[in-house]
Amino acid sequence: MRLMVASDIHGSRYYCQSMIEAFQREEADKLILLGDILYHGPRNDLPREYAPKEVIALLNPLKDRILCVRGNCDTEVDQMVLEFPIMADYAIIVNGANTIYATHGHKYNEDNLPPIQSGDILLNGHTHVPKCTKHSNYVYMNPGSVAIPKEGSTHSYLIIDGNEYSWKSLEDGATYLSYHS
Repeated sequence: MRLMVASDIHGSRYYCQSMIEAFQREEADKLILLGDILYHGPRNDLPREYAPKEVIALLNPLKDRILCVRGNCDTEVDQMVLEFPIMADYAIIVNGANTIYATHGHKYNEDNLPPIQSGDILLNGHTHVPKCTKHSNYVYMNPGSVAIPKEGSTHSYLIIDGNEYSWKSLEDGATYLSYHS
């Protein structure tokens, strides 16, 4: 199964549309959203074309293909307008021999590990910085941010295809980081 992972849309119609175009271009089976979908949050500037209602209209038609976890900017009010579940703090995804613990990152992250086992993958957004770090007993992955990248990173997403993990630029789909488990 081919999965696309994206995080931190923060209400940007422009980057949500770009993300959906990448999802279609990548021919992914599922879109995993790591939270912070509609609201930009008080620590962030408004992203390009901030239009949460338009983001709702773009995502709801994909409701059967989206797996989502709650970010620190997502609320029960957001769940009332989105037609796919967004309020889970984490999701566990079995990908072949790998178990992926997907969460937003504001609770569980490299500094506060969830109950993972040796060899698992911790996948989260929140920092808006793409990353792949192999620790002694787990691998940490972050797809970066679709709408508000930080620390000089690019607007990005992650493709999981079997045991191949590819970080890609949202603008041109070019792979700039990869990992093989």
